[in-house]
Amino acid sequence: MATAASYFDRKATSTTRPGLSHLQPDPSSPHTPQRGFSSTFSSPTLSYYRQEDEPLIFEFGARHLNAGFAGESNPRCQLNFSPDSARRVGDYRQYYPECEDRPRKRKRQYDWGVDHELWRMDLSKVDLGLVEDKVERAVREAFTKYLLLDPKNKKLVLILPSLMPHRLLSSVLSTIFNNLQASSITLFPSPIASVLAAGCHAGLVVDIGWDETVVTAVYDFREVRSGRTTRSMNLVTQLMARLLKDYAEPEEKGPSNPTSEIKQEARDPKQAFDDSQYFEFAEEVTCRLAWCPVEERHTSLAAQKPKSDSTTEQMKIAEDDPPPAATKFPDTLAIPSPLPPRKTLHISFSRLSEPVESGLFAQASHANELDDHEQTLPQLIFKTLLSLPPDVRSVCMARIIITGGGSNISGLKTRILNEVSSIIGKRGWDPVQGKAAEESRQRLKEISTNRPQVDVPSDGKKASQQPQTMDEITEKLERAKTKGVVPPVTGEVRGVETLGAWAGGSLLVGLKVKGVVEVDRDSFLANGLAGAKKESEIVAATQRMSLGARSRLEEKPGWT
Repeated sequence: MATAASYFDRKATSTTRPGLSHLQPDPSSPHTPQRGFSSTFSSPTLSYYRQEDEPLIFEFGARHLNAGFAGESNPRCQLNFSPDSARRVGDYRQYYPECEDRPRKRKRQYDWGVDHELWRMDLSKVDLGLVEDKVERAVREAFTKYLLLDPKNKKLVLILPSLMPHRLLSSVLSTIFNNLQASSITLFPSPIASVLAAGCHAGLVVDIGWDETVVTAVYDFREVRSGRTTRSMNLVTQLMARLLKDYAEPEEKGPSNPTSEIKQEARDPKQAFDDSQYFEFAEEVTCRLAWCPVEERHTSLAAQKPKSDSTTEQMKIAEDDPPPAATKFPDTLAIPSPLPPRKTLHISFSRLSEPVESGLFAQASHANELDDHEQTLPQLIFKTLLSLPPDVRSVCMARIIITGGGSNISGLKTRILNEVSSIIGKRGWDPVQGKAAEESRQRLKEISTNRPQVDVPSDGKKASQQPQTMDEITEKLERAKTKGVVPPVTGEVRGVETLGAWAGGSLLVGLKVKGVVEVDRDSFLANGLAGAKKESEIVAATQRMSLGARSRLEEKPGWT
């Protein structure tokens, strides 16, 4: 056995550096085997190349910006636009003790929340230069703080509303191309991205946004019909601010309609009170405590369908079970007010649902008082479905996707679906309504009941009601055609959850799908929006034409 001294007395056989073969473990002795790692996880250059090569996804909204990498389920950052984000470097006024108590500038009613917005679709009250500065600052902050990449020569994917003014879109693109040096930009409409994120190819997207609510019908990843209303979260926060001010500064006055007061003050701004200081307080209360009561479901399409035996058995079992205990809510809530004088507001919990009902459902207004741009959300959804073809309508009504910032209010989605089902159960799909239409339907019913009875066969069914006889070959072909295929759900009102427009855009880019519009930097700087190109669809008729006619039709025209 070798001792320690004999081991250290050893000398190298050569003047060069000795090998390490004596340190290798003996194969006969127990040892830990070496583990092999795949190059995908062990090589840092591959992951870095993936992030450098793949495009970046930006989702612009009226009040926020989401940014992240393609292929991920969530954005890396969500930046909100506020007056604090637009301060200069070294401006620390917000940290002064007297900052919150200082008097603020009086603002008129239509300027509610304008400092917290990026843009508005009404460009008559929008400063495009200020929009460009906000876009540049937000995108630079996303690159430097969260994405940690150089924006130069990057490919970007912008998820934008499907309808935007050309001047506003041109301002956003010119800011990114000129100041950030992006190589190309691909545009995706947000309704299609929301439908894809829900796992569907068709649906009715209800985007409850800040300045307006947009209802878009999408079929086979194409926008078919769109409608909009001004009932949105802007109006809800205004009504919540009025509710908070009534509790903070109680006044002796009779009952009033807050929605009509807002309309009157919009016409005459001199009558508007200074409620701009309540904006952040009202927005926080709306996000945390606003809720929507869920009314009992009325007659719907599901109630008109014949019930199967299994459904009847389930109803009998449900009748035998005791009813669930009703959810008890607190009578009053103590909400500390951050505004001077700082005191606690004791607000009834039931009153926190009034701004949502009045703002989105026009609870205190009559139908004849509403204009076309002030329709309630259920009425707008019903009219959009009514304007669709029957086959598209049956698919879209079973895939109602409610998204946007206002969709997070508790009970709002269920309330919308219940009221849409109630309207369909009462009116059907008849576009005509009113007293004359009801009298005409009643007259037709009386005529049909007074007709002479037709001889009925012995089996009790008319010839038109008897089932059609089918041969064995046709039945066999039908069974083979539908074997292993789940029939799609159609013809009933149903809601579908979505992961959001940003997740849909991330999935689209991961699938290497070309965008609707691709904008190249050199072409845009030379020709503006006219330099953008839209992918033309393949038409079967062009394939039968001559080479010259086909070459002229397949040129990519300007998308504007």
